[in-house]
Amino acid sequence: MARNVSSEVSPRSVTRDTLAAKKPSSVAMIETAEDFIWSAIQAEAEQASRDEPVLASYYHAAILNHPSFEAAISFHMANKLDSSTVQAMTVREVFEEALQADASIGDAMRADIKAYKDRDPACDKFTMPFLYFKGFHALQAQRVSHWLWKQDRKALALYLQNQISQTFGVDIHPGARVGKGIMIDHATGVVVGETAVIGDDVSMLHAVTLGGSGCQSGARHPKIGRGVLISAGAKILGDIQVGDGAKVGAGSVVLESVPAHTTVAGVPAKVVGRPQCDAPALNMDHHLD
Repeated sequence: MARNVSSEVSPRSVTRDTLAAKKPSSVAMIETAEDFIWSAIQAEAEQASRDEPVLASYYHAAILNHPSFEAAISFHMANKLDSSTVQAMTVREVFEEALQADASIGDAMRADIKAYKDRDPACDKFTMPFLYFKGFHALQAQRVSHWLWKQDRKALALYLQNQISQTFGVDIHPGARVGKGIMIDHATGVVVGETAVIGDDVSMLHAVTLGGSGCQSGARHPKIGRGVLISAGAKILGDIQVGDGAKVGAGSVVLESVPAHTTVAGVPAKVVGRPQCDAPALNMDHHLD
């Protein structure tokens, strides 16, 4: 059977004494006043462990026993991506290596958590995406696989892609370039191709595809601008541009570039109006204008 990270430090047996005896993670960071996301996550976990004692050991194992956001996310993601062949402790070491080598990965993860808190009315705590939202989990794992891809460690990057797809039902190629402040709501069935580019502050829902069109090599996937909202089931295909602040209606099939600050919908998608704000991803209004 697969051996989780928690088999090294079992959630049922974790105590603060255990933590004190454990060697600090290599990605432990000195918390600064600016790291309010991690401070909020810790405070919420402390309160939640008091409110629901049954989950106290879970909150301690996943959050409270770790010295930094980076250490906690590495532990949590490794448990989710554990397998009998590449066990959780090894996955954790890969996450820690990536987060230590590139601080921008941790910054993007924090921005993604804030995006969920700001945009999803069902998310009223920072701990919710961190612990439970598979769209958030799939994206953070892709950030690490993308780092591996850039280091030319493509075999391990592709292995992680496969594990992410099997675990979360989300298939994001490690070559895809993804900005920060991204919210993938529900996330089931999301597919993002190798040469896709997603700008900052984008929101998308389940069953969205950023796919190729035809069999050509090279750049063949969409480039999504900043602040774009992509509604459920939309398919955006080919090496096309979706401009900043655009909105793509649910179930649309987009085969041509979309001008900035326009709304498109239909099969094939056509311009049907303009969003009511500059960044529709932020207000999550899916109405067609």
